[in-house]
Amino acid sequence: MNNGFGMGNAPQRFDLYYFWDQFHPVLGAVVIFIVGWIIALLVSGGIKKLLATVHLNQKVNQSTQSAASPDVEQILARIVFWFILIIAIVAGLNVLNLHAVSAPFSNMIGEVLAFIPTLIAAVVVALVGWLAATLARTGLNKALARTQLDEKLSQDVGVAPLSQNIAEIVYWLILLLFLPIVLSILGLNGLLAPVQVMLTDAISYIPNLFIAGIIVFAGYILAKILRGIVEGLVNSVGLQTQAEKIGVFKSTNLGKLLGSFVFAVVIITALIIAFDALGVETISQPATAMLNQFLLAIPNILAAVVILIIAYVVAKFVGKLATEILAGTGVDELPEKVDLQRFLGTQKISAIIGCLIVFFTMLFAISEAANRLGFHQVSELIAIFIAFGAQILLGAVILVIGFWLANAVANVVQRGEYKSSRWLATLIRVLVMGLVLAMGLRAMGIADSIVNLAFGLTLGGVAVAFALAFGLGGRQPAERILTKLIDKAEKEACEPNPQQPSASDAQVNLPVGVENINLHPEDPVNPVQDDLNKP
Repeated sequence: MNNGFGMGNAPQRFDLYYFWDQFHPVLGAVVIFIVGWIIALLVSGGIKKLLATVHLNQKVNQSTQSAASPDVEQILARIVFWFILIIAIVAGLNVLNLHAVSAPFSNMIGEVLAFIPTLIAAVVVALVGWLAATLARTGLNKALARTQLDEKLSQDVGVAPLSQNIAEIVYWLILLLFLPIVLSILGLNGLLAPVQVMLTDAISYIPNLFIAGIIVFAGYILAKILRGIVEGLVNSVGLQTQAEKIGVFKSTNLGKLLGSFVFAVVIITALIIAFDALGVETISQPATAMLNQFLLAIPNILAAVVILIIAYVVAKFVGKLATEILAGTGVDELPEKVDLQRFLGTQKISAIIGCLIVFFTMLFAISEAANRLGFHQVSELIAIFIAFGAQILLGAVILVIGFWLANAVANVVQRGEYKSSRWLATLIRVLVMGLVLAMGLRAMGIADSIVNLAFGLTLGGVAVAFALAFGLGGRQPAERILTKLIDKAEKEACEPNPQQPSASDAQVNLPVGVENINLHPEDPVNPVQDDLNKP
């Protein structure tokens, strides 16, 4: 029985050992994988909490000045998680004797583990560079904030704040200096060579930047000094008061205006010299040429300004004097006499003439100033406008005189004794005004051909209308007039001439063939008398 149980139990023990030998590697691999997974979770979670404690994401966001930066803490935690999990997977594959599958992963892990010291060294160097760049940026921002450079540049030059930009430039420059060290530690020679060349060029360019900065700073100091000198000089000589007396720069501080102009010229000159020191010829050469042209144009600009100021002062004086003289002569009453006051309103003709004097004087001054500045097209345009204005004034004078004559003649005719004097005066006024209007428009040079054609057609139409009216509607009056003229002639022919010559003189003076005509009207033989006596 024992043998039977023994014989019966031997194959069962054999099967358990066999299955244990077959499945315990699988169970070991699963346990290793689960343990590795748990360890990966714990380590990645701990690293994420550690990185969150040092506020890595916020520092990265502040460094990159971006609110949409990636979650660096999560990325690093995921990398650690998968690295530990891959190690666990490789261990499980080795337990399963799957060396063909685990060998590549084992080699990768070995290379990664061998590279970790190098990576740590590169990370340490990068962290040192980042800390140095961050400290430099923060310190530079605070230092520039104490100097109030942004406020001065914004107030004096009108440029955007520069302290933040300068700090950012220093920050990235320090990072750039540490970049070749990091690449050299990592053995990335393919990236190291161009970075070294770029860094060498940048470092060799730093002296030029330093010189350009000194030039700009010195130009800024010099510009401030010159601006203060100009403002003090203008205020000391009283140019602001004199300018306000002649009616200019009433709402503008002349000293500050001239000082700002000098400040801008000096700053622009300093910037051009700085660009030249930097070797930026694409900017410095055109800017230098522009500055030379501007400096050469300064005398002409000053001459043009002086011309305009003198012309304005003289024009104001002459215009005021002419206004007072004309007002004393009673010329302001002329528009009312010629019935034009309703067009002028409350304006006086003397004031209008004074304004015209100032206007045309300033036009001449602007033309001369444009010639000084080389704006010949503007000068020619103003000359054309002045000529046209003279024609307009001549035409206006003709119209005023013509309207005055029309009203004067119409008033004289209207004082007649007959009732027809009123409409006759209106007719004369209209005719004279039409003639004067044509003359005035022609003097103004406004559509000469149209004015001539309209005037000719009007006169022709009036003549034709008069002829037709007299020919068609005036036949009976014309017949009566002609009858009266014939009767008068017959009557005068029958009356003796008081200055009749003697008979001998009459015989001598008679033409040939009429000697036998009896010159006495009472002679019955006279044929002319017989013809006149016929009914």
